[in-house]
Amino acid sequence: MDKIKGTGVALITPFNEDFSVDYIGLEKLVNHQVDGGIDYLVLMGTTGESAVLSKTEKQEVIAFCKKINAGRLPIVLGIGGNNTLALVEEMKNTDFAGVDAVLSVSPAYNKPTQEGIYQHYKMIAEACPLPIILYNVPGRTASNMAADTTMRLANDFENIVAVKEASGNMDQIMNIIKNKPSDFVVLSGDDGLTLPMIHMGAEGVISVIGQSHPKQYSDMVSFGMSGNKKIANQLHYSLYDYYGPLYAEGNPTGVKACLELLGICKSVVRPPLVGASDAIKNKLKSLMK
Repeated sequence: MDKIKGTGVALITPFNEDFSVDYIGLEKLVNHQVDGGIDYLVLMGTTGESAVLSKTEKQEVIAFCKKINAGRLPIVLGIGGNNTLALVEEMKNTDFAGVDAVLSVSPAYNKPTQEGIYQHYKMIAEACPLPIILYNVPGRTASNMAADTTMRLANDFENIVAVKEASGNMDQIMNIIKNKPSDFVVLSGDDGLTLPMIHMGAEGVISVIGQSHPKQYSDMVSFGMSGNKKIANQLHYSLYDYYGPLYAEGNPTGVKACLELLGICKSVVRPPLVGASDAIKNKLKSLMK
């Protein structure tokens, strides 16, 4: 699964002032990732505001990204939710042409037990024709996927090949890294924790800030994974001051403000999110100078 190691970027969905999809901005964004040395693209994640896109819009955005990418980078597609049976049907009916793997978030809102989380992913794994990346983000789902559950899934299903860990629980993450199968990949889900996780044995990240700062961030990951701690740490701390304002008002509010400053797309988000405040925009503008 070398295709999902290194730096993946969870792409935003750019919008125009009228909340329609900004395809001009999206084309600029995809090319910005390729030119910046990103290793793969992740479509329809939380950062892409997939929760507020219609089914038709999702299909159109995915098709457009495939077209602009033109096979230059691997693509991971986000397919997740809290209706397990509906997800199984979606897996069976999705056209996966041009997609290399699926990122599937642990169920939100329902707050299943660990056995419930296991059975959810078991049904998905049996229906999905592609490699699956588990996604643990308890800050959004209101339930944590324990290390034992991650290991159980990693050992029981050949097509469950990785986990995006965004729990922020370093002890849990070390438990997974220590006990995982040798070919199971641990990815960071927190930009600020990526380098410490790599030093512990993680093999990459699915990033947010990587799309506004692709070269700087992907270089940090590359140097970290090659063991050049000095340069990796320098790059990590050069980005460190971004993490506060970038997420202070939600995601992707902050990174969209950065992308607007770069002239790639507007900072518009769809309700119920609201755009970055002037204070956050000014802070980010000051950092980007």
